[in-house]
Amino acid sequence: MDRLRSAFRPKLVRFLTVGIGAAALLFVLSYLFVRWGLPPFAGSAAAYVIAFIVAYTAQRGWTFGGEHSHAHALPRYLTVQVGCALLSGIVAHVAVEMLGASPFVMSIVVTVAASAASYVLSSLWVFPDRAG
Repeated sequence: MDRLRSAFRPKLVRFLTVGIGAAALLFVLSYLFVRWGLPPFAGSAAAYVIAFIVAYTAQRGWTFGGEHSHAHALPRYLTVQVGCALLSGIVAHVAVEMLGASPFVMSIVVTVAASAASYVLSSLWVFPDRAG
């Protein structure tokens, strides 16, 4: 319980800062790449890869202190992000198709659910506090 409680201190603010920054980077890059002539799929995929790398680097180094090896943390981070993408799809489907939520409400629920899952899994599994 102490481990979970300690995860919700300044680390949460850094996590949210990086997440918002990565989302903004994804938005800007996907727009620019497509505007510059890349096909939408390629432009958005390239933007996502860049935002993923930036987010992972910042989460590992700044949010969680950079103590975790890339060989350990990167595969776990990738797994969590793929899982959060799947969770987002499921939550969006349930919100709209089963609960009749508007796209706006669905977007809020998806963002909160994916962010919460990503933070908890990152704190406890991807970048766990070192026992010391």
